[in-house]
Amino acid sequence: MKIRTDDNVIVIAGKDRGKTGKVIRVDPQKERVYVEGLNMVKRHQRPVQGRPNLEIGVIEKEGPIHVSNVAIVDPKTNKPTRVGVTRGEQGRRVRVTRRSGVEID
Repeated sequence: MKIRTDDNVIVIAGKDRGKTGKVIRVDPQKERVYVEGLNMVKRHQRPVQGRPNLEIGVIEKEGPIHVSNVAIVDPKTNKPTRVGVTRGEQGRRVRVTRRSGVEID
């Protein structure tokens, strides 16, 4: 997957289309990403013995979004872009945006 944690992404399909946020978690096996403040779902949380700081009741948290429904935000133009991989100095792999050619890492 070319999208990683702490990347700024824009949702290009679904109920949150057009919204942007920061990736907080990536699940490569299921090809899902969790974006801060987007695709909020409600879950019922019971008290757990031994975990007094756990939030109880109906809580809202981020739900997963398929990686094909998000795109990296180009830092130069603030528009969605694809990601490519090139070789940088000393032959290390570097992620670059296809729209403007800026390094992402």
